[in-house]
Amino acid sequence: MATDKIASVFGGNGFVGRYVVQNLAEAGYTVRVASRRPDLATPLRTLGKVGQVAPFYASVLDDASVACVVQGASVVINLVAVLGATRSQGLEAINVQGAERVARLAAEAGVSRFVHMSALGAAADAPSAYGRSRAAGEAAVKRYQPNAAFVRPSVIFGPEDHFFNMFGALARYLPIMPVYGAHTRLQPVFVGDVAHVVTCAALEAELAGKVWSLGGPDVLSMQQIYAWVLKEVRRNRMVFAVPDGLAKIQAAIFERLPGKILTQDQLLMLSQDNIVQPGQQGFAELGMVPRSIEQCVPFYLDRFRPGGGRSGIIVEKQCTTKI
Repeated sequence: MATDKIASVFGGNGFVGRYVVQNLAEAGYTVRVASRRPDLATPLRTLGKVGQVAPFYASVLDDASVACVVQGASVVINLVAVLGATRSQGLEAINVQGAERVARLAAEAGVSRFVHMSALGAAADAPSAYGRSRAAGEAAVKRYQPNAAFVRPSVIFGPEDHFFNMFGALARYLPIMPVYGAHTRLQPVFVGDVAHVVTCAALEAELAGKVWSLGGPDVLSMQQIYAWVLKEVRRNRMVFAVPDGLAKIQAAIFERLPGKILTQDQLLMLSQDNIVQPGQQGFAELGMVPRSIEQCVPFYLDRFRPGGGRSGIIVEKQCTTKI
């Protein structure tokens, strides 16, 4: 059994991973940042002392590289997932088999503290293939790590997100903003808050074996989110709620194009609300008050305003970490 304070973070150079790596380094852990692109993790070295944060090559599709990274670790965190299938990476390969591989090899290496990032809405009967793959990934992890903690966030926002930033960019160029799943409700959650829960679940034994469903204080429909973004970027745009039939036709076309800006599976994800349900454990049970989009998002949407803008210092201090 490993006794050193070594944490292996798969996907540690990603959106959430960078915040998790910082938290672990501050907690005194030597952090192995595991990814297929260790060169992209080089800037994370400055989050710790010399040699404390180390990029490693590892692919969740490969036993040997995963086994190398988990050997000797006392904590393993898996943040790797894909939203949709690509030519080289499918939902089954990454979200299910990859999760199982990391859990299995961590168990073989004697690692008992394991955290797996899933998603709010993960269920065997979810309408989308993505939601079903996330549920299957959780089940695969449990087979080898019965005391694993699972973190299920709603859509995550923060300075580097691909959510509010994307809407801000669209508002800059499009005269009409098409909204898919206009009445579907989301509960956006701040990346720093999610990373804090992931870190706590990894380091605090009493949080093991539990599922943490995370949503921020704002419950908004997609149409309300678009309207809020337009107000913040000071753009006068028409918001068009795309009818379901037209959305399906567009998705069938778009998913054949490079970039897959809209897929049929994404429409299925938007067919049901993505919010924390009554009775689910979350921030309240951890004594946390999650930050709102009003506290955090305006300062990084400034640049999408006419003429550009400057980040709000007060908001930035409230919401950003040292990254």
